[in-house]
Amino acid sequence: MHVLFVLGSPRKLGNTESLARIVAERVEDLGHTVAFLHLARKKILSCQGCGGCEKTGICVITHDDMGEIYQAVDESDRLVVVSPVYFYGVTAQTKSVIDRFQSHWTRKYLLKQTDKKNKQRQGFYIGCAATSGKKVFDGSLLTIKCFFDALDMNYGGELLFRNVDAAGAIKKFPDLQELSLAFGKKIVS
Repeated sequence: MHVLFVLGSPRKLGNTESLARIVAERVEDLGHTVAFLHLARKKILSCQGCGGCEKTGICVITHDDMGEIYQAVDESDRLVVVSPVYFYGVTAQTKSVIDRFQSHWTRKYLLKQTDKKNKQRQGFYIGCAATSGKKVFDGSLLTIKCFFDALDMNYGGELLFRNVDAAGAIKKFPDLQELSLAFGKKIVS
């Protein structure tokens, strides 16, 4: 099984990416392949809401790195979106990519094109938040679940940590290894 981790944090090796890498190690230990896609290192233009994808289901913006991102996402067996919480939502990098998958939403809902392979695929979310707010992940979870719906993928679950602010703070959680192993198993089950 091939698992793609889409890293949405602008910080290299920040808490959320560190958490994703721990989970990815567990997935590899279980005999599966992983790949990482760093969104902050990609040129991603914003969706223009132009409706250009409504006839073909293909985005008309072609002069950025989204072609590579579409291909990587479409070829994965499991998709793990990794994003810290910024203002109760996913990062701008993550949201820009999700918005550009409007073409996939168009395929599913306007053009009625479905891919049977997608029904067997699952999507997951890994997130960290600096605060402990009861609803701190609500906005991110709603966006992520809608994204997976547009991809016609089943939502498999999330691994979320609150109170993760300082650099390296994620590594200080006492149950981190246990939770990461359980989540890695969940991804590939």
